Amino acid sequence: MDPVGEKEIRASFVNCSKGEASRINLPAGLAGLPWEDLDFLGWRDPGAPDRSYLVAPRGEGLIGVTLRVPQGVRRSFTKTTVCSVCTTGHPGSGVTLLAARRAGPAGRQGNTVGTYLCADLACSLYVRGRKKSQLASPRYEEALTLEERIARTVRNLDAFLEKVLAGEK
Repeated sequence: MDPVGEKEIRASFVNCSKGEASRINLPAGLAGLPWEDLDFLGWRDPGAPDRSYLVAPRGEGLIGVTLRVPQGVRRSFTKTTVCSVCTTGHPGSGVTLLAARRAGPAGRQGNTVGTYLCADLACSLYVRGRKKSQLASPRYEEALTLEERIARTVRNLDAFLEKVLAGEK
């Protein structure tokens, strides 16, 4: 992913108002992020732990999505869960269900879509081995090359973003 600045990030959000986008707490240290290792920029809001944000390059520009942790969802702290985007296994609460309001009229009516993502939204770093899951056993061995795993991660993310954007139609 190419480095992006505050203005581009705020302008990219498709499922919130411009006013809401202007109030989003951006991640600290944007300039110091490992951009060459990121397929998308994802972060949790430190002031509101139930809110997360994701900005991904798509087509000619960026797509930003606000995400929320649904209330009342209980996760087992003893089971392993798998991220739907990068397929990394995590113990307990390392994967969380995140819901995104659909873009356009459907989102204004309250329609949402959800997916299970790494709780820290660091999928790109897990796929590349730059960050390790806290599982007692190491990441399972795959026959896919790194490039194929990255392509799968991007495809899975695109499929989720397509569901968010389907509300515009």
